[in-house]
Amino acid sequence: MPEYREIPIALPSTGEEEWYAVRDSLMTGWLTQGPKVSAFEKAFAARHGVRYAVAASSCTTALHLILTALGIGPGDEVIVPAFTWVATSNVVIYCGATPVFADIHTDTFNVDAAEIAAKINKHTKAVIAVHLFGLCADIDSIKDVAHGIPVIEDAACAAGSYYNNRPAGSHGLAGAFSFHPRKSITTGEGGMITTDDKNLAETITVLRNHGASIAEEQRHVGQTPYLLPEFNMLGFNYRMTDLQGAVGLVQLSKLDAFIAERHKRAVLYENAFSDVRWLKTPSVSANCRHGWQSYVCYVDEGKAPMRRDELMRYLLSKGIHTRSGTHAVHMLGYYRDRFGFKPEHYSRAWDCQRYTMAIPLHNRMTTEDYEYVIRTIREIA
Repeated sequence: MPEYREIPIALPSTGEEEWYAVRDSLMTGWLTQGPKVSAFEKAFAARHGVRYAVAASSCTTALHLILTALGIGPGDEVIVPAFTWVATSNVVIYCGATPVFADIHTDTFNVDAAEIAAKINKHTKAVIAVHLFGLCADIDSIKDVAHGIPVIEDAACAAGSYYNNRPAGSHGLAGAFSFHPRKSITTGEGGMITTDDKNLAETITVLRNHGASIAEEQRHVGQTPYLLPEFNMLGFNYRMTDLQGAVGLVQLSKLDAFIAERHKRAVLYENAFSDVRWLKTPSVSANCRHGWQSYVCYVDEGKAPMRRDELMRYLLSKGIHTRSGTHAVHMLGYYRDRFGFKPEHYSRAWDCQRYTMAIPLHNRMTTEDYEYVIRTIREIA
């Protein structure tokens, strides 16, 4: 019988070390945000070349905390890419502000700085640059056109990625990372904020814990643990648990090895599909080190033997799970209905939603898995 393999689009790479790390936290009885989260924050900051890292419950809440700490609210505008996960623009609306979309480069899938420049006005209070799929956006060009407006890095996919020999999350005013199971390292759910701005870090630290004047872990080890903290600002419950922090410490120690393996497999795909005329493999800017959170190709339907969706359906019948790259956010129902967007408003983002295809690339795949994916796609070619 012909070979059949079930290959998920992504699987977290966890094992006994993560298991024992969680066990240790369970045995101490400290399960909420505590010493493991603090250690994870310090290690993450050191690894990503910043002075401060503040853990959060997700990348979404991390972005929300950054915008809130900057005082962004009604009447303000924040520029975001039109091709991204919906959370990037949702957090702007959470603040009562207005997301303003900018179109992308179809080769890198990242936001076009010229599009940002065209959208800046007196209401623009921040720019969110997404490092999509693990490839850093052109931050220098974005900062040049921003003219001092805060640039926030949505580095959800970019743990361990580099731009101009510096880690993602160290270029803008602040960065926000995700530890969702589809990311290179995971804590289940969870996020991290990076910044060199002391005041911003301190404000975010208070905001993530209901607005408490002192964190619980600090209060409990102090001289008056029986006294409740003061609350001088309206905050949120956006804390990470110590169980997640314990897992995060172990995963962070594996980050470089994970990315090195993903890079090797990405080169394998690149070489294997170089003569497949209808499948454009990902572009990598010369000044970037790609984190390869996802391997996203572009299907040229004018040359392909079948439409993108038919191709994805066929691959699924062979056990190979795929996904479209991400959303053209302006064409999602909520945004389309609220703002009256049409596909042509951000045509490159709309094009990439319809024709991109992520194929499996993760640290649980074997050499035989990769060979199966390559052979199956080449047989279509």
